[in-house]
Amino acid sequence: MSAIPAETTAKKNLVLKVLDEMKAEEIVLIPLAGKTTLGDYMVIASGGSNRHVSAISDRVYEALKDGGYGTPRIEGIPACDWVLVDAGDVMVHIFRPEVRAFYNLEKIWGVERPDGLPAPAIESAR
Repeated sequence: MSAIPAETTAKKNLVLKVLDEMKAEEIVLIPLAGKTTLGDYMVIASGGSNRHVSAISDRVYEALKDGGYGTPRIEGIPACDWVLVDAGDVMVHIFRPEVRAFYNLEKIWGVERPDGLPAPAIESAR
């Protein structure tokens, strides 16, 4: 496993700082280096409402852009239930709590959910 570049670490730290400033909830950092080629870090956070998710994602986007890290790709803005800010080596998922519980990305990556709750049961659509 190779070392994570200093620029990637600085980008991750900037994202975490912005999430804290914007009062994002249940922030989880998942190191991906050596597990996948998708990136080096995945950050998952929650916003209390669609408006909060939108504000957080806008601020993360602007901070990355203003910080000289290029223009991140962003998806999910119209609904703001789940917004992805993809800065290449750092991916940021911002959810409304109900949507986050449903998709439970933490379980996919083998990380405990911050609320300690198990993944919700998904019923089959018959």
